[in-house]
Amino acid sequence: MSGRIALSVADGIARILIDRPDKMNAITPEMTLELLRVCREVDDNRDVRVATIMGAGERAFSAGSDLNVLADLTDVLAFRDRIEYAALVRDIRKPVIAGLKGWVLGGGMEIAIAADIRIAGRSAKIGGPEVTRGWIGGGGASQMLPRIIGIGRSMRMLLTGDPIDAETAWRIGLVEDVVEDAAVEARVTEMAKKIASFSPVATQAVKAGVRAAQSMSLEQGLRYENELHTICMSDKARIEGIKAFQEKREGKF
Repeated sequence: MSGRIALSVADGIARILIDRPDKMNAITPEMTLELLRVCREVDDNRDVRVATIMGAGERAFSAGSDLNVLADLTDVLAFRDRIEYAALVRDIRKPVIAGLKGWVLGGGMEIAIAADIRIAGRSAKIGGPEVTRGWIGGGGASQMLPRIIGIGRSMRMLLTGDPIDAETAWRIGLVEDVVEDAAVEARVTEMAKKIASFSPVATQAVKAGVRAAQSMSLEQGLRYENELHTICMSDKARIEGIKAFQEKREGKF
C-alpha cells in the first residue's frame, strides 16, 4: 500500500514496515490510520499466520509520536480521543514479532512491547523518555512494561527516561534475542516461518492464553486454557499432528 506503513504478505507471513526513516520512523496521525487498516487486514486475511513489524533504515525502529504533530494538539479531548497506535498492534490476534534496530523510544517502545516476541539488534536502545518532556506514555508503557520486566525496573526506566541497550534489555527479559544488526531481519523471518508452519488455531490459542494470564486469576486462567485446549482438540489439525507423530515426520498444517 502507499504511504508510510507498508504491508507485504507471502508464505503466511505479513511484514509490516514503518517507513519514515528520514524522521526516525516517528508516527503521525495519518500513519496511525494506515496502521489501523494494515492491522485489520492482517487479522482478516486467513492466509496470514504470523506478522512481523520493523522500522525502515538503520537509525531507529521508531522514535514514537512525531512531537511536531503533538504540539498542534491543544484540546484535552483531542488527546483522549486519538487512536492509540500501539494498541492496534497489541490487538492483532495472530502472533507478532518485532525486529528492533537503533532507537526504540516512547511510542516506538510501546509498539515493541505490544508485539509478542522481540528480536533486537546490538544497536537497539530502548526507552520511555516522555517524563523528560512533561508527560507519560499513553500507549501502554506503564501497564505493559511492568508485566514484562517487573515494577522496579519499569519505574527506573520510566521515571528517569534513560534508555537501555540491547544486552541489558535481554538480561532483564525485555527482548527475547540479541543478534548483529545485519542479522535482525533474517532472525525475525526464521522465527516467523517456524511459527507459520504450525496450526494457526494452536498459535492463536497460545497467544490468547498467555495474554489472558496478564489479567486473569490463576483459577480463571486455567479454566480459559482448558477452553482453548478444547478448541484446539476439536480442530482437524489435531489429527494431522497425531499422524505426523506416529509417522515420525513434521506436521503439515
